[in-house]
Parts: sequence; C-alpha cells; structure tokens
Amino acid sequence: MSVAIHAFDLKAYQTDMEYIPQKPNVTEAEYWEKYYDDSEVTYEWNNGELEEKGVSDLVTMLMADWFYELLGYYLKTHPIATKTFLEMGFNLTLPQKNEVRRPDFGIVLNQNPIPFRPLDRSYQGTFDLCVEAISNSKITDIKRDTEDKWLEYAKGGVKEYYILDGHHRYTAFYRRNKRGVYVPIKPKKDNIIQSTELPGFQFRISDLSDQPSPEQMIDNPVYQHFVLPGYSKAKQQAEIEKKARQEAEQRAERLAQKLRALGIDPDEI
Repeated sequence: MSVAIHAFDLKAYQTDMEYIPQKPNVTEAEYWEKYYDDSEVTYEWNNGELEEKGVSDLVTMLMADWFYELLGYYLKTHPIATKTFLEMGFNLTLPQKNEVRRPDFGIVLNQNPIPFRPLDRSYQGTFDLCVEAISNSKITDIKRDTEDKWLEYAKGGVKEYYILDGHHRYTAFYRRNKRGVYVPIKPKKDNIIQSTELPGFQFRISDLSDQPSPEQMIDNPVYQHFVLPGYSKAKQQAEIEKKARQEAEQRAERLAQKLRALGIDPDEI
C-alpha cells in the first residue's frame, strides 16, 4: 500500500513561524489548574489560547489502538523508553511562544535528559516521538495535525512524528534531520517503515489497516523479533520436539519391521 506523504513548504519552514501576538486569555497556570483535567473536553494550550482537540473517526481510532499495542510489544522486548498514556500533555518551548500539546500518545526515551517519573500526570520535557490519530471532525483540526504540529514538533525537538489516518489520506511518518527539519521516513522493501529512535521497531504500512493479530505477527519476519518472541521460541521448540518424536517413532517402526522379517515379534522383546 502506498502512502501519500503530505507536502510542506520547507523554505517557509526554515523561516521563523509567523506569530501575531495576542493578549493571552488563559495563563499556563490557569490551564493546568482548570482545563487540563477537564473530563468532557480535551484542551491544548497555545500561548494563552485554549485549543480543543478534535475527534477521530472509528476506523482511525482502531488503527491507532493497534499501533499503540504494537509499541507496547516492542517496549516489553526492548525496555528503552516509556509509552505515554493517551493525550498526556507536555511542554513545547518554541522561539516565539510556549505551548502544551497533547498528542494521542508518545514515547519518552530512557536517555531523555528529563526523567519521566511514574507519578507524573504531564511531562516537563519534550517527547522523543509523537503519534497523532488524525482529527478529522473539522478542517482546522486536520490543519493543526498536519501543518501546525508538523512545524511545532520539529522546532520543539520531537525527533519523530507519525500521523495515522484510517483512510490513508494524511498518513505520514517523519524524522527530524540534523537541520531540525522533518523529512519523510522512506519505506524499505515491502513498504516497511523503520524507526530510528526505536531500533528494531518496524511495521508494514498495509498492516495499519489489516491489523494482524499477535498470533499472526509471531510468525511474521517483520514483527517476530519483538512481538511475543518468547511465545515464538516456545512454539519453535515444541515443533522441534514434535519432529524429534516423529523421527524416533519412525526409527522404532523400521526396526520393528526388520525384526518381524527375521521372525521375531518386537512386542515380546
């Protein structure tokens, strides 16, 4: 399955983001106190402005759920990072403004200079990887995920940014290059995307829609090294032992046939 990479103006990217100062109507302290834990509406904070996170449709949420579990399998095998829970906030410091963004989920590497503590309800550092399930309820929501956050995450130091869209209109995968610019991650053979920040983590683009089960992935060379590898090894060992038993039974039957040919009843030996 091919994925259309969302095109952006890199020349415009290299200049500072235009920002028209506005009088903040909500301070960051007020945001954390009054809006961060709102149970009905998920708000992000953009330099004093509240921005309501949009809603994804079911097919996109199912894709994001499968991908979230895939990351979990990887981190159990490679405990090099922590997976954030859904919509955890983190501070994003940009040249001309501050923000609190809440990606659908993210990754904080163990080597990140800001430790991610078990009791944290938000993260004071910068996520190493952000994943957004495209919010497609409004045009402004789509623009925020594909353009605004594309600019902001790169400038803020998020090393990889993945956009998931159940309809594959906006699905895209980016890594931050040495100039601090997001560039598309080029698929490997068979349209496999490989992460740089999570060594060994990879997935086939078509599987975002096919969503194979763990039982299917343990026999798939794309995933078998990090999806339940212990189960895969146990299965392989069981198959080896089964083959050994079959070979032993075959040898015993051949010996019995030779004894019968000599007039000897093998059951009386």
